[in-house]
Amino acid sequence: MSTNTVSSRILPQHIAIVMDGNGRWAKKRLLPRQAGHLEGVKALKKVIQACLEFEVQALTVFAFSSENWRRPEKEVNALMELFLSCLQDEVEPLHEHGIRINFLGAIETFQPKLRENIQAAQNLTQRNNKLVLNVALGYGGRWDIAQACRKLCKKVESGEIDSHRIDEVLLSQHLTTYPFDEPDLFIRTAGEQRLSNFLIWQLAYTELYFTDVLWPDFDADKLENAIEHFSYRQRKFGLTQEQVDANKT
Repeated sequence: MSTNTVSSRILPQHIAIVMDGNGRWAKKRLLPRQAGHLEGVKALKKVIQACLEFEVQALTVFAFSSENWRRPEKEVNALMELFLSCLQDEVEPLHEHGIRINFLGAIETFQPKLRENIQAAQNLTQRNNKLVLNVALGYGGRWDIAQACRKLCKKVESGEIDSHRIDEVLLSQHLTTYPFDEPDLFIRTAGEQRLSNFLIWQLAYTELYFTDVLWPDFDADKLENAIEHFSYRQRKFGLTQEQVDANKT
């Protein structure tokens, strides 16, 4: 991968990805779904390395949604084992590369051993600053907004804040992604064109990129293609084209 093709343009500083298509990748090869998830981990490692090369500040990936608990028990158990294995095998190499690992979601719903490894990974890497890797586990966008509202309600009830102070900024500060900036680029693989309850508040002005490539086949070159598309887009944030042009001068 060459960074020269996009280095002269504005690059995304925060990328969010729905890593879709592991099961379909395995099915096409007459393999069990677990094989697709294992290949998906390899693809994520490639993308993380590419983000380091592009000097991306944050990468947020959807690893397990709040709705994924409804999948067959066998697959859920296999995914839990995979998460635990990754935490045990991959955290140290990520730490050595200066990557900070952060987890988003209802972590309390997972088994104690997995929770312990999650906390250990966050503690070990908390001072790293090359790249923030946000891993969404047991996460849902609606859940995130609801838990932020509960926090704000408690503060109102205790008299810590007045309800009239609650606005978009204050609510954003109580989401699980705070204090990280909202994503600049959202990528979803495997052809589906929907958010699937991922970062639904945070993606309001994010540029969306959809590709038919199944996640295990997504690599540094595919990420470069997505960044290339992003680099040509005009982000207006509700302004007119004339206002955007005037702000450049």
